[in-house]
Formats: sequence, structure tokens, C-alpha cells
Amino acid sequence: MKSRLIAIVMMTMMGLGAWASDTLTVDTLATEQSAKKLSWLTRLIRGFSYIDENYVEPQHYDWSAMLLGRYIYDNYQLSTTGDKGQSISFSPRTGVKVGPYFGWRWVFLGYTIDLSNINFNLNSSGWQGIDASFYSAQVGADVFYHHTRNNYMIREVDFGKDIDPYALKDVPFSGINIGTTGFNVYYIFNHQRFSYPAAFAQSTQQKISCGSWLAGIGYMNNSIDFDHAAFERLLDERYRAQQVKLDSGLMFNSIKYYNVNASVGYAYNWVFARHCLFCASGSVALAYKKSRGETAEADTQGFSVSNFNLDAIGRFGVVYNNMRWYAGANAIVRTFNYRNSRFAANNVLGEVCVYVGYNFGLRSRYKKKQGS
Repeated sequence: MKSRLIAIVMMTMMGLGAWASDTLTVDTLATEQSAKKLSWLTRLIRGFSYIDENYVEPQHYDWSAMLLGRYIYDNYQLSTTGDKGQSISFSPRTGVKVGPYFGWRWVFLGYTIDLSNINFNLNSSGWQGIDASFYSAQVGADVFYHHTRNNYMIREVDFGKDIDPYALKDVPFSGINIGTTGFNVYYIFNHQRFSYPAAFAQSTQQKISCGSWLAGIGYMNNSIDFDHAAFERLLDERYRAQQVKLDSGLMFNSIKYYNVNASVGYAYNWVFARHCLFCASGSVALAYKKSRGETAEADTQGFSVSNFNLDAIGRFGVVYNNMRWYAGANAIVRTFNYRNSRFAANNVLGEVCVYVGYNFGLRSRYKKKQGS
């Protein structure tokens, strides 16, 4: 596989959260000027960022530099239902990606390089992705794009109890291409006292342990291209004596499906030591999915599915942040599912980040406090 440079623009892992914190600084001062009449738009904008500073400390600095290490886990399972159901699990060959990031308030840009495959060929086959997250006090959002071409390994198969499951383990297979694009937006109910940015954007500091309920909506578009003929040739090569046949439910050329979902969840920030925080959150989404595809057989109508499934997203983070220096790790895990009477697809998409950073450029509000 050709080596490659994976460039990623993350506009908000810290930056947009810092913008929110900057806005709330104005809010806190504005409460002292309540006699002044504010427009409804000004009140709305400030309301999105208002926090209780007894629980959450705003960001003190304008600028930040960070070194980030990143690992992506992507597992896709295709399976059929019934007594003689089959399943195949694929995941791409991925490595650790490392790169610098530099931010000013709400703009935060950077890139990561795959340490196992370094060059500047962005068009080479393999994994490509963009992730952006927005963390304000009241509202959060994720946008993600992942596309893997000709870079998958077969991780696990199940063709029945008498069939050797290890004959295809970790065998490269270039006949599957998967693309996932989507976004989700969620509302944080206890946003005045609970801070998501403290755990995932390092733009605030949680002082007292606190939790909050979450609710959101999202959209995801997925495409799967599967060369079942190439996979059948691989079966013939690996199982010569047993003559394993692929289930007709897996003999498709392509599937494209989308889902619209509504989610509910809960998040908790545990301040277990001075400047130290652990966050865990989980959400369950009721997703309405619709798909269309092409089968390899004479079924001219192909197959389609319109149903409801449950998806899930979990976030976990641990961080040390004394406002000047910060370091930590976080993980985000998403699961997507859909099925019909004879076919199912399950995707687990995870991301783990480890980072260390430095803030500088003290804001004027805190310069005045130091001088007083």
C-alpha cells in the first residue's frame, strides 16, 4: 500500500470551545450591567455561552499550541440472518497519526501524519477522513467524513461451526470500499454548571463535579461497495477442500443508505483532583434508516429497507488543565446498525486521541486581575 499524508482540519477540538468561553466572559460582565437594555439577539447569543463560574472557570488565554496523537478504529461487519447465517468483519489497516495544531480563540487548525506511511500523496488508496467538533456551553456538534478504499483486512468470519474461522483472518481484501459522512447536534441541559469543553476542548475548567442530560438530532450517509465475485474467488482459494459458498444475502454490488436520528443521553464530569477531570457520557439514538442497493442476482428490484434501529455514541476523556498547560486523552465511539429480513450491517467507528498543549496570550480581563 502506498504511504500517504492524511491532512485533517479540526476547527473546534479546542478552538470553537475557546470562542464560546470568550463569549461567556462578556456575559459574566454583562450581568453587572443588567440595567442596560439588550436586544433579543444579543441576549440569545450570550445565553448560549453563559456559565456559573462557581462550577466552571473560563479560558484565560487567546492562543494555544498542541501536539496530538490519533488512532482510528473502524470495524464493519456484514452478515445474513437465519439458521445458516454468515458474517464477515472488515477493518482497514490503520496506524498512529501525529501532528501539530495551532489555535487562536475560535480558529484551530492542524494536520496529522500517519507514522507508518509518510509521503505527500493525498490521492493514494487508503483511509481519508475529516473530523470537526464544536463544543460550546449549551450546544455541541460533530461533523465527520471517513472513506476507505482498497485498504481493508478480513478480521473475522463465521461460515458455520465446521468451517475454519482462521483461514481468512488478517487476509488483505481490496474488494470493499466504505464511505461514511454525517453530523449530529446536541443540546446540554445543565450547561451553566456542566462543561463539555472542559473535557474535550480544554477551553474551560470544571471546578466541581457535575452532570447533565443531553438531547440531539443527527444525519448519517453511508455507502458500501462489495466485490462479492472477488470474495468468492478468495473462498475457493482458502477453502479448497470444503467448498464454502457465500450466502446469497451477501451477494450484492453496492448499498447506499442514510439515517435520520434523535438521541438522548447523559454526561458526567468528575473532578477527582485539583485541575484533573474525568468525563464519561453516553447517548442512544433512535434512527430511521432508508437504503437502496444492487444485488448480483436476477432480482431486478434489488432490495431496500426502511426501518428503525438503535445507534449509540460514547465519549470518554481524562484531562489535566491548569489553564497554562494541559494534557490528556479522550475517546469517541460510534455504532451504526441496520438490517432487513436477510441482511445486516454493523459499523463500530472509534477514535482515540492523546495530546499535550500550552496556552499563551493572557486575555485582558485576567491581566487586569493580575495587576490589581
